[in-house]
Amino acid sequence: MSLAPQELENSASRFAAEAIKLDSQGARGMAITNYQRAIESLVKLIQLYPDNKLNKVYMERSAAYQNRIKALQLTNVALEPVVDPRATPEQQKQQLAKNEFDEMVMKEKPNVSWEEVIGLDDAKSALRESIVYPSKRPDLFPLGWPRGMLLYGPPGCGKTILAAATASEIDGYFINVDAASMMSKWLGEAEKNVSKLFTMARGYAEKEGLPVILFVDEVDSLLGNRNSEVGGEIRVKNQFLTEMDGINGKGKDLKLYVIGATNKPWSLDWPFLRRFTKRIYVPLPTLDARTNLFELYSAPLKMDDKVKPSELAKLADGYSASDIRDICQSAQLMVVNELFNSPNYSPDPVVGEEKQQPRHLTMTDFKTILERRKPSVSMEMIRAYYKWSEQFRAL
Repeated sequence: MSLAPQELENSASRFAAEAIKLDSQGARGMAITNYQRAIESLVKLIQLYPDNKLNKVYMERSAAYQNRIKALQLTNVALEPVVDPRATPEQQKQQLAKNEFDEMVMKEKPNVSWEEVIGLDDAKSALRESIVYPSKRPDLFPLGWPRGMLLYGPPGCGKTILAAATASEIDGYFINVDAASMMSKWLGEAEKNVSKLFTMARGYAEKEGLPVILFVDEVDSLLGNRNSEVGGEIRVKNQFLTEMDGINGKGKDLKLYVIGATNKPWSLDWPFLRRFTKRIYVPLPTLDARTNLFELYSAPLKMDDKVKPSELAKLADGYSASDIRDICQSAQLMVVNELFNSPNYSPDPVVGEEKQQPRHLTMTDFKTILERRKPSVSMEMIRAYYKWSEQFRAL
């Protein structure tokens, strides 16, 4: 592997760190210069390696540095320092790293019940037997239980809510992190972020004795195939493998589980698939599930009595759960727009009179939206998931 991309990434990291230090000390001019040099290194990296999957990350960082430059150029405006200017350079770096790490990790005890997860019975069953039952009766599992699970399938079908509902049932922590953020938030130190993430999860599990679910969304951003890797990607992957091995094979009775979610399971290397011992397909909703979803999302809306969720479900074959939510939202937006554009509409009603309301939704409204809005998942994608499932699915 050429050292050039790694050198450019490290160069951008050094310039950014120096800019942040100068920024916190009030040296605006020198901070701007270093931010600009960090941007130049990232732009050069993007130009030299146009197919690099991290280019989106580099563009986001460049934009963030450019926005800070613009703020610093407003010389008459007092700015909040990015870190404590009285701290030592090492403390400043640690403070910045902690702030950015905390931003990308959401720690909570979710309040999501299984009833809120519509359909997906196979996935629910697999998660219950892998996480819920062992957490309540570990004595029934002399051979141990799965610690790594992969949820894969089309976008918008409920992978995140499945993980959250599982954490809620076991009264545990739910640490939700976006893998793409792991690569971008503290440029050049993604592998340290992975180590920090697992250390934090183990800390919750050990100190409080509670189950912890570490949910890594878009896990393919971290663990995609190794072709044309640049920068620190290989170090990130090795660190993740090391951490997963520590959970799966060291014999500790930690109630720590890693759930990865991806829309592109075929992009994951086999060494990572092997560590996700449960590989669970999260499909598009069935007819019954679509009916329940329409009932759920249309419940707050005012509708004509002739609107039947079961009929809408038949018309929405091939639509994801998030598509169905968007359909209901779009139908409501349509009648609200109609109200606002009505010649008789008055935003300020006479005192004592109620505000004007949009008309009730009809089946025609929903059919109009369905004609305009196509499914977000194509049949080619569904075939790809079925083909991959035939080889690698593990319930």
